[in-house]
Amino acid sequence: MKRLLKSLFITFVFVSLIMLAQVTFADPPAPPPGHGSSGDGQPVGAPIDGGLSILLVMGAAYGGKKLYQARKEKKEADELMS
Repeated sequence: MKRLLKSLFITFVFVSLIMLAQVTFADPPAPPPGHGSSGDGQPVGAPIDGGLSILLVMGAAYGGKKLYQARKEKKEADELMS
């Protein structure tokens, strides 16, 4: 009996996951006409250049700071060993 319940539970979970996957593959409905367009019928994209550049600069600065701290700690540890 326990084996049967375990088998039914696994089957139920498997079927549920398959049905969930089918729902997630559906496309969203199309936007109403004229929504997000620039007048020529082409949708307007979101500009990502400015934000992306800022994130890259901030990441490089953070990495530089971490590298500086690691070298400083290594230098201090070497001085203590000498």
